Amino acid sequence: MSISAMTYTDHMQLMEQCIANCQACVVACERCVDSCLTSEQVATMTDCVRLCRDCSDSCVQCVRFMARGSHFHGNICAVCADLCAACAAECEKHREVAACQTCAKACRLCEETCRQMGQMAV
Repeated sequence: MSISAMTYTDHMQLMEQCIANCQACVVACERCVDSCLTSEQVATMTDCVRLCRDCSDSCVQCVRFMARGSHFHGNICAVCADLCAACAAECEKHREVAACQTCAKACRLCEETCRQMGQMAV
C-alpha cells in the first residue's frame, strides 16, 4: 500500500509497529554498547559504540515524537532510518559478537518501519 493511499487506521498501525521496533532497537543498542565496552577488543569497537549510542538516542526521539502525535514525526523517523542503517552495517561487521548481531537485526527492523514513517515527512 502506498503511503498516500494509507488510511488513518493503517497509519496508526504502522506507527504502533514503528514505536515497538524503535523501543526494541534501543534495548538492543544499549546491550550492544555494554557488550562492546566489556569486550577484550574494546579498542576496535569504538565505531560500533558510537553508532549504537546515536541510533539509540534517535530511536528514543522517534518514540517521543510519534507518541505525542508530532507533525514532524516523519522527519525524525527518516533520520532515524539512516542511523539504524549505519548502525546495522557496523554491527554486521562483528560476526563473532552475539550482541552485535542481535543489534543489527533490531536496527534493520527499525530502519524498515522508520523509512515508511519517513515518507510522511513534512
